[in-house]
Amino acid sequence: MSFVQRNAEGCIVALFADAGPGHSEELPADHPEVAAFLGGRGAADGAVTFTALDADLIRVIEDVVDVLIDRGLLRLTDLPPDAQRKLLARKGARERLRNGLNLLGKHDVI
Repeated sequence: MSFVQRNAEGCIVALFADAGPGHSEELPADHPEVAAFLGGRGAADGAVTFTALDADLIRVIEDVVDVLIDRGLLRLTDLPPDAQRKLLARKGARERLRNGLNLLGKHDVI
């Protein structure tokens, strides 16, 4: 259960573990409004949440690492093994997604 704080329009703007001034309404973690707040765009006001911002920032960091590697300023092996593994896993997943969206066959000419 989470305690929610709402703005003037009634949209969730914050979640708290404990009740307090301005956030005494309790909702279960699987409530649709809580899920919308945590998972992307707010249901009513379209505000971007931290989850969406984090996903965007992760993509930017991946691209920065790729540029640094391409320019020879960083080697993948300079990173800790866990970071190497995570970067390679995401790069592989992105490549599979990119290939999965290819609507043309390898012999098609544009």
